[in-house]
Amino acid sequence: MSESQKSYTYFEPGRVANLRNINLLARQAVEGFITGLHRSPHKGFSVEFAEHREYCPGDDLRHMDWVAWARSDRYYVKQYEQETNLRAHILLDVSGSMGYRHGGTISKFTYGCFLAACLSYLMTRQQDAVGMIAFDETVRFQLPPGATPAHLDRLFKQLEGLAPGGQTAIAPTFHQLADTIAKRGLIIIISDLYDEPGEVMKALQHFAHKRHQIIVFHLLDQGELELPFEKITSLVDMETGEKLQVDPRDLAEPYQREMAEFINNYRRQCSDRNIEYVQTTTTEPYDRMLLHYLARRKSIGK
Repeated sequence: MSESQKSYTYFEPGRVANLRNINLLARQAVEGFITGLHRSPHKGFSVEFAEHREYCPGDDLRHMDWVAWARSDRYYVKQYEQETNLRAHILLDVSGSMGYRHGGTISKFTYGCFLAACLSYLMTRQQDAVGMIAFDETVRFQLPPGATPAHLDRLFKQLEGLAPGGQTAIAPTFHQLADTIAKRGLIIIISDLYDEPGEVMKALQHFAHKRHQIIVFHLLDQGELELPFEKITSLVDMETGEKLQVDPRDLAEPYQREMAEFINNYRRQCSDRNIEYVQTTTTEPYDRMLLHYLARRKSIGK
């Protein structure tokens, strides 16, 4: 995929440019649980089929796809992709609550899509395979990991077909995925984590038990942190449609305390379980947030 040739809704090459020279993934992850599984990250002709391309003079005829020639009367060779440094799965929350936006900010869903696209590009650029799983109360779509330009193109286009909706069922969905993702790798979660924290942590521990490395991007809207309303307001549950009329002047302080505890609880529990936790809001540009996060990882030798 050439950045100059294609345009995608959620991929902004200009914003990604400043991140290109920062290693995303922990070296101990590559050198640790990948030991014995690690193969060359470069194109080869010996491991697993990746995609076709048209024959060029000088290509090894052993890799000619004669079946494709018989069907199309054109010459194609098979390209193979050796297993890469790391296999990553991005778990993107697309439940109804992710559609929330306050004021002039973008929604959590839109921010999450930009973040997912950026991370996917960075990982494939350093020859790591990345897949995408969109979920609400169930898995909406699942794209297995890959590292080719064609795979990244499919991933970006899948993002463009998504919209937030449905209720949240993080814990059971994560347990299901922990049981079905066969190979150890990196699990990247982008979510507002609006589910019972104790159950969510059990599900994250399930991934850890399967020896995955886990990074959680806890994404919230600034309005969710502050309850910034000044008169009696009807609050609507974006997943159930239930309405509640409140006077935010009476609720603002206790609400802010509860939200702070909600965030700190996740931060503490993730730290206790060696799960990386990054809390951000939609008011912070995702490229700046990632730059600070990746620079911090690099500074501590990860």
